[in-house]
Amino acid sequence: MAVAMQCPACGVVGQAGAGVGGFRCKACERDIWILNCHRCKKATSIWGSATGSGVVQFRCGNCKARNQVAKQSLRAISAEARRLERAETASRKVAAQRDKMAKSLQAESRSATVERQNAELATTVGSLRTFLVDSLPRSGKFSFQSLKAAPPALAFIAPDPPKIQPPERSSYMPPEPHGVGGLLPGTKHKYQESVTKAEAAFADAQSTFERAQRDWQEQVAAARSSHDSRLAEMQTIAASQNADADELERRFKESDSDAVVEYMSAALAAMEVPYQAPESRMAFTAASKQLVIELELPPFETMPEIREYKYVKSRDEISHSALPATERKRLYASLVAQSALATVNTAFCADPHGTVESIVLNGHVETVDKRTGQDAHPCLVTLRTTRDRFREINLSLVDPAECLKGLQASISKSPAELLPVRPLVEFNMADPRFITEADVLSVLDERPNLMDLSPKDFESLITNLFEKMGLETRLTQASRDGGVDCVAYDTRPIFGGKVVIQAKRYKNTVGVSAVRDLFGTMQNEGATKGILVTTSGYGQASHEFANGKPLELIDGPGLLYLLHEHASIEAKIEVPEDWVDPIAEG
Repeated sequence: MAVAMQCPACGVVGQAGAGVGGFRCKACERDIWILNCHRCKKATSIWGSATGSGVVQFRCGNCKARNQVAKQSLRAISAEARRLERAETASRKVAAQRDKMAKSLQAESRSATVERQNAELATTVGSLRTFLVDSLPRSGKFSFQSLKAAPPALAFIAPDPPKIQPPERSSYMPPEPHGVGGLLPGTKHKYQESVTKAEAAFADAQSTFERAQRDWQEQVAAARSSHDSRLAEMQTIAASQNADADELERRFKESDSDAVVEYMSAALAAMEVPYQAPESRMAFTAASKQLVIELELPPFETMPEIREYKYVKSRDEISHSALPATERKRLYASLVAQSALATVNTAFCADPHGTVESIVLNGHVETVDKRTGQDAHPCLVTLRTTRDRFREINLSLVDPAECLKGLQASISKSPAELLPVRPLVEFNMADPRFITEADVLSVLDERPNLMDLSPKDFESLITNLFEKMGLETRLTQASRDGGVDCVAYDTRPIFGGKVVIQAKRYKNTVGVSAVRDLFGTMQNEGATKGILVTTSGYGQASHEFANGKPLELIDGPGLLYLLHEHASIEAKIEVPEDWVDPIAEG
């Protein structure tokens, strides 16, 4: 390592090797030596010429003692200094090359890291942008067969056979005597003794071989028995799983609510989505053949924040550019729309029997309201569509947001800012557990059965419910089909107005004609909204007609939920065996 040193002759500071006993000043071109005084042992500097022979005398700069040194020693010191200087120069070059190579490798490594990060980022963003199209090839692959186990296959691996070879008798027998040796006395006797011993050895070897074969055959039999037992167990498990799948399919065909929810939950769980979100909830109303999905969406914070990574070679660091907020919001809004369409498509494609005729989807997100710091669960998209209407759409070519608008869906104007929309159907209103509980507890509780009420009591119940919900109700006249017809007023400014309400106690599905009549009555009355309530449900045609119109259809579970939630009335719906749906007069 070179150090700065001042020439004692001319005073110019130059570079000298550390620990070197001599150097040459580049300013005055003198040879300089650093020597230790023989008296004080301290270093002092001298200069001069070391040519020729003899000695050089000098006075110590510290103790003033006179010293002398052979010129030959000075030449040796200078030679060693030059050798060390050359070695140090070579070492510096090697170090410089090593540093250059290390920097080059570092730059290559950083560049490769940037390429990998950008590739991962492009894959992530690309999967978010094309989620809907990517899901289409997979949407029709889930079926009841997917729930079944494949025929179990278990290869039998037999134990290795023993390595003992069967003995050959000839290899144990001694050679027969022949020639002159065979004529010697006792030779024949000795030969017979050898044969006897050989026969015994061969018998032992044969016995050992047979015992090894028996042991191996027993091992094979035990392994075969264990294999067959394990295979039978696997076949039993597979048969049980397949029987469960067949039973689930049978119940699904019969519109069993639990079976529909179980199967559809499995179908949606099998979806490949480019995000992580809590499990969605589902409810199925058999009377309406309507599936309500409460889809859990990813929060906005999961959207990528980085547009691109860059390697800055001058600073040897990796930097990045941020994805603009507007682009992040646009990406999130697109993902919300794609998720809604992909989920509905997966559900319809997974139903091979047409059990589900219509789907209501509410897309919620678990988040924290930044304004209050409280947990929030806003609905960002809600839609209702029928199987026939949805089949008309070519999802591979649509713009997701425009497609939802065409389905009369409600979409948040700014999903990233958690601006909510009102769900078309509250999930709890579609939860069939109200009906189930009524069936189970019908003889154990005193809850009123809506089907047993007198027409007057039923009118009072319905008007009381909507008054509790904030409407001013006015009964018009007795319904021609034994239900309730009334006009109500929503007194809220801007959002309020006149509301026509009809309630029908039906056993069977309400036909689309009743929905059309309600719409006609609403227009005749100059109302802003129509509400149809029934103790049963609605068919696909009813939902198709009501879609996009200011009509709200409330089925049996929804009515029970509203009574429980707003009027604190615990009711049930049990249709008497002799019940006949009334027919409205024309």
